[in-house]
Amino acid sequence: MASSSNFRELQAANKGKTYFLLASMGLLTWLVAYAALTYFGTGTTTAVVPIAVGIALVGVWGSYYGSDKLVITMTGAKVISREDAPQLFNLIEEVVVASGLPMPKVAIVEDSAPNAFATGRDPEHALIAFTSRILEVMDRDELQGVIAHEMSHVANRDTLVSAVAATTAGAIAILSDFLTRMMWFGGGRDRDRDNNQNPVALIISLAVLILAPIAAMLLKSAISRKRESLADATAVQFTRNPAGLRKALEVLAADTTVVRQKSNAVAHIWIESPLDGKSVSKLFSTHPPIEERIATLRAMESLGPTQ
Repeated sequence: MASSSNFRELQAANKGKTYFLLASMGLLTWLVAYAALTYFGTGTTTAVVPIAVGIALVGVWGSYYGSDKLVITMTGAKVISREDAPQLFNLIEEVVVASGLPMPKVAIVEDSAPNAFATGRDPEHALIAFTSRILEVMDRDELQGVIAHEMSHVANRDTLVSAVAATTAGAIAILSDFLTRMMWFGGGRDRDRDNNQNPVALIISLAVLILAPIAAMLLKSAISRKRESLADATAVQFTRNPAGLRKALEVLAADTTVVRQKSNAVAHIWIESPLDGKSVSKLFSTHPPIEERIATLRAMESLGPTQ
């Protein structure tokens, strides 16, 4: 429980849950392949599985290696230098020293909604960006909390974790789509094996192939939520000041505006998702409810930042 957990306990808990969820995605992939083998036999499955995995790998890992450039293009962020925002750079450097990470690139997104994000395939290629509005509405402690949260994503290599989750979910979706289309169009079945098939096994296989993409999306969203919670806890490790990030989240919670770039592809990287809200089920949300994050940080304040 948040009321009895310090940031180290929360870090360990969220890392453990991430590993469990990633293992669950691996198990789901195996289950889809097994269901395909049961329904279609080895010939069709042997051909389709590598295709699905290959397509997912090319798409997602290509995006992963060029994540900083891709996100800059999608969000309209502009990389700046120290001369453009010396106070912001000073704050970032304080967190860099505390975290032991390299200095990231810094960018600004001209937008009327307060928000921020981090991206990059590793700490040496990291970029953190802030909307122009967040720099206007937050004080020094609040902005430091936001910077620490984003640097935590860099430290925890969350772009890599997201790429693994997206690759697995993408492979499951493509594989399931290929095979369900073959079902409806009546192709791919080994007709000589039909009389030997267990009808219950066939029904279960059909259900697995149809429901697996939804399950993969749920797992992917759950992983994203755990990485956000982990970033909050790691931010406290860097700053020893849970109040800064807590107050920053309260500012975000009180503001009803959302960033203009609301693409599903980048919604998970913002400190506050522009898509999460009353219309989005918590199960599909990429972020924990902001009220829960605030409550967790408030509980850490009562324990003291260095515990």
